[in-house]
Amino acid sequence: MVDTDRVTGAARAFGGKVQGAVGDAVGSDRHALEGRLREAQGTAENLYGQAKDAVRHAADEVSDHAAEAYDRSRHVAWEGHQKSVEWPHASLIVAGLVGFGLGFLVSRL
Repeated sequence: MVDTDRVTGAARAFGGKVQGAVGDAVGSDRHALEGRLREAQGTAENLYGQAKDAVRHAADEVSDHAAEAYDRSRHVAWEGHQKSVEWPHASLIVAGLVGFGLGFLVSRL
C-alpha cells in the first residue's frame, strides 16, 4: 500500500514543474519561482511518504519474524512437554540435577 504523502507529493511536484516551465515560458519570474518552490515541496512530501512506507515495511517484517519465532517456540515447548509426559522419571532426574547444580552455584557465592 502506497502512502498518501507519496501520491500528493508526486502530484504537487509535477504541478510545480509545470508551473515553473510555464513561468519560464511566459517570462514570469514570480510564477517560475513559485513553481520551483511547489516542486521542492512535492519532492519533500514524496520522500517523507517513502520513508513512512519503508518504516511500515520494516515494522511488518519484524512483526512477521516475531510471530514466526513465537509459533516455533510454542511448538518446541509442546514437544518438550510431550517428552516429559512420556518419560516422567527422566524429567524428575533432570530437574533434580538442575536443582542440585543451581544449589551448588549459589552456595559458592
